[in-house]
Amino acid sequence: MPQSLVKNFIHLVFSTKHRQPFIDKTIQPELYAYIGGICKNHECYPYAIGGMEDHIHILCLLSKKMALYQLPEVVKSNSSRWIKTKGKAYQNFYWQSGYGAFSVNPSEIEVVKSYIANQEEHHKSRGFQDEYRAILKKYEMEYDERYVWD
Repeated sequence: MPQSLVKNFIHLVFSTKHRQPFIDKTIQPELYAYIGGICKNHECYPYAIGGMEDHIHILCLLSKKMALYQLPEVVKSNSSRWIKTKGKAYQNFYWQSGYGAFSVNPSEIEVVKSYIANQEEHHKSRGFQDEYRAILKKYEMEYDERYVWD
């Protein structure tokens, strides 16, 4: 086959280091837009970006030119550097070292987009750690709790 056809939707999830509540309402829209720009610049077109004060969700189409492990690396390094320029309140901002990346069936795109858009409502009854454990369970991921959080 002479043509390479690729379409991988990825739901990427990661938190701030130690789940610190750095992503306040004043910075959220600008941070999400900045992250969207990072994704677009790497041909990983974003469908939804959202989260809470201590974590973020990104739903995007992974570029056929990028290995999956590179996406969180480039998003985290660039956005961390950017947010630190936004004032003294963000000088100690860091993302956690790990991440979760989950494939999304094209028929489930709207479900995941809605899930990301409704983070505030969702987190009235469940914290990030419980949310993340539920995602891991849904995807039948084996993990060691000692190494999930930092």
